[in-house]
Amino acid sequence: MRLRVAYFIAQALDHCNAENRKIYHDLNAYRVLFDEEGDPRLSSFGLMKNSRDGKSYSTNLAYTPPEFLRTGRVIPESVIYSYGTVLLDLLSGKHIPPSHALDLIRGKNILLLMDSSLEGQYANEDASKLVDLASKCLQFEARDRPNIKYLLSSVGPLQKQKEVASHVLMGITKATSVLPAILSPLGKACSVMDLTAVHDILLKTGYKDDEGAENELSFQEWTQQVQEMLNTKKFGDIAFRDKDFKTAIDYYSKLVAMMSAPSATVFARRSFSYLMNEQAELALRDAMQAQVCMPEWPTAFYLQALALSKLGMETDAQDMLNDGATFEVKKQNSWRS
Repeated sequence: MRLRVAYFIAQALDHCNAENRKIYHDLNAYRVLFDEEGDPRLSSFGLMKNSRDGKSYSTNLAYTPPEFLRTGRVIPESVIYSYGTVLLDLLSGKHIPPSHALDLIRGKNILLLMDSSLEGQYANEDASKLVDLASKCLQFEARDRPNIKYLLSSVGPLQKQKEVASHVLMGITKATSVLPAILSPLGKACSVMDLTAVHDILLKTGYKDDEGAENELSFQEWTQQVQEMLNTKKFGDIAFRDKDFKTAIDYYSKLVAMMSAPSATVFARRSFSYLMNEQAELALRDAMQAQVCMPEWPTAFYLQALALSKLGMETDAQDMLNDGATFEVKKQNSWRS
């Protein structure tokens, strides 16, 4: 299955290249999603939609293409370097810094690089080819790296079970999810994708679910910085109320950067705003961030369901609805007791 992931990513990069769609240089294995059939897909979280003049930012300098460290810019060859880091992740089962991996490769310590759980699954020759490809992709000089067509020609022939469905390779039994019997008004609105109702409910709920949470906004000190934060929140809320979702995204993004502790409600509102701007994957990301803030918050699960439905991932959407309903019942029972 890991070979299929490597091949599908190469196909996605080839498609983006053909469509002249630039990719962030911090492409990594965490950007791989799986669709209803279990096929690996490249998340568009990595698309350089907001980057200018080839500038981008890395979350971990250990995995950053050398040219970005030198010049602060990414180039088409940067994504090849990042593809090499993805190959390392697939081979090792771990997130290994490229410099360390290259030391192992140069020292012929390939066995130390390989995930022990893969033992016997791949021919040594195939494993060596993948390691060699990763090494080529991770060359310090961009001109020494292969192009995307070379990636396809190298990984394509290694596919051994092309006729076997991905969900079978992964050992996943496909089952039809059943809509939960108990859903809150928000859950019901998300299940039928009634966006007007979702917006109304989020407006009426406001920030009350953040009250008492560890991540609540702090109003202890009325400094200029806090006042600026409050004004940013106010303008974001006004834009959200008026359905000016693009402006709401701008203000909520500023607010997220300013807050010392994140707010689940801010992420939820920005998630919905992204959804209304046809940016379903960013909406999914923010709904997941809301869940990180409050792990048992039904709203976070319902918004994930909404985003997943927009992405065509209906089974996963139903699972999120079920999870949200479960926590809804749990919350109601805690109130009764």
